[in-house]
Amino acid sequence: MAKTELLMPKMGESIMEATILKWVKNVGDRVEEDETILEIATDKVDSEIPSPVDGVIKEIMFQEDDVVEIGKVIAIIETEGQESEPPAAAIIEEEIKAIKAEPPAQEIPKPAPQKPQPQVSSSSGSSDRFYSPLVRSIAQKEGISMEELEQVPGTGAKGRVTKKDILSYVSNRSVQSAPSVSKSEPVKKAQSNGHSVSRPAVSTPAPSGNVEIVEMDRMRKLIADHMVMSKHTSPHVTSFVEADVTNIVNWRNANKKAFADKYGEKITFTPIFMDAIIRAIKDYPMINISVDGSNIVVKKDINIGMAAALPSGNLIVPVIKNADFLNLPGLTKSVNDLANRARANKLKPEEIQDGTFTVTNVGTFGNVMGTPIINQPQVAIMALGAIRKKPAVVETEYGDLIAIRQLMFLSLSYDHRVVDGFLGGSFLKRVAEYLEAFDTSQNI
Repeated sequence: MAKTELLMPKMGESIMEATILKWVKNVGDRVEEDETILEIATDKVDSEIPSPVDGVIKEIMFQEDDVVEIGKVIAIIETEGQESEPPAAAIIEEEIKAIKAEPPAQEIPKPAPQKPQPQVSSSSGSSDRFYSPLVRSIAQKEGISMEELEQVPGTGAKGRVTKKDILSYVSNRSVQSAPSVSKSEPVKKAQSNGHSVSRPAVSTPAPSGNVEIVEMDRMRKLIADHMVMSKHTSPHVTSFVEADVTNIVNWRNANKKAFADKYGEKITFTPIFMDAIIRAIKDYPMINISVDGSNIVVKKDINIGMAAALPSGNLIVPVIKNADFLNLPGLTKSVNDLANRARANKLKPEEIQDGTFTVTNVGTFGNVMGTPIINQPQVAIMALGAIRKKPAVVETEYGDLIAIRQLMFLSLSYDHRVVDGFLGGSFLKRVAEYLEAFDTSQNI
């Protein structure tokens, strides 16, 4: 009898680990090729993992709720035939080593010469707690001692500190204000440029009064970590512009029934706005980039992410790939399909990856404008406000008139490391110009 190793699969270029949600099969169960063995979750989407072969589950290496790195063996399947090592194992292992060997995207200035600090070892003599090389590297660069590192709560397997845990701790540690220290407060010592400085011990007060404690679900924790990481990575700037979309509103009202009859799709404002955004990206391609260290990566593909609210209150961002190749009916079909499957939790992992620009429609909640947080590693995100009737000055051949118009705010949050006010403001204004110049004579 041969044995086949079932590996934690690679679910995306930025995914380094996944959580085991449920084992569908148990030890001793027979499985067929492509039959689901377990369900996993990443910070992107939930997925089912099929069996690569026919056989019997011989051993399960991890339990439900364990966080497992990609490429790790999660189960052994006993099969008939000659035993062979899956070629994917070596490939995934090399990818993991390459990613861990990469320098961080944002260089940290070298500090002044200082006394050497002790290296953070992979485990402590007292607790034998394991720390990955990546976690140890981040801890060393942030000046976190082994004693402090042992106090960092871990969400990984057996309490292991993951990359998200240490980055979240660093973010919270950096933004904590220094309150006045009373004589009775315990003080911790920390190293700063080779000198010992005093810092008050951080304690969370116990909740009091009429309160209810609700633990964040898994997706909310991941969203929280991603938002903190984005603000920690990119200096956010937000610009606003108001657009007159009266012609668009009138055209949609007059043609939505004919559009649905012809294409079988309900047309909303979102695909119309996306079409204007795509055209503006073609005019300003440097808004469609990402940052890799000191390099700017210009994306040739225009993949538009659309933030979608889930019934649970959480958020997911499905992506329309190569959106610039789609006409208005094509964009409408893609928007409706992804939105419906997002709400039903039926998106595939590849459908929420590789976005280059994101749009969020805060107007659906009645909000007139918003300051969205950039969806890393992108450098810009646009918020669409609610369309409202307002009095406005209209220029005519007979002079200026006051008229009731359909107006909306557009806002663009962008990464000021690489997108300056001129580029961000010009791009935003171009989107508004395309919306205001909408062709009302176009055929359905």
